[in-house]
Amino acid sequence: MPKTSKALLQMPPSTVAALEKLGADLAVARLRRHESLKTWSQRLGVSVPTLMRLESGDPSVGVGILATALWLVGRDTELTQLAAPEHDKGALDQDVRQAIALGQQRARAAAEARLSRDKKRDSR
Repeated sequence: MPKTSKALLQMPPSTVAALEKLGADLAVARLRRHESLKTWSQRLGVSVPTLMRLESGDPSVGVGILATALWLVGRDTELTQLAAPEHDKGALDQDVRQAIALGQQRARAAAEARLSRDKKRDSR
């Protein structure tokens, strides 16, 4: 029995489902092109069992193989956008939180400065 990496064991269910859908979609693309497992695997440079694993959504299939399969169906250009900073919701949310905190700090500082100015003026 092959050893499974900890990363694969901890994979979120939504990610597993996405890989399974991607694999099924690649299988449909192959079938719509009337390509056999053997022909498609040769074009990918992999064995038929590896292609079958890819099409079943096996997360241990190498990203290079997946990228080549996407190239075969004309979708490899999508790879450049998958982790693009402008689409990183977690980082964008963090930037917004930091901007809000900065705005609150500046508002407090401005209020404190006004109070200090008002106290100095009142004490004269």
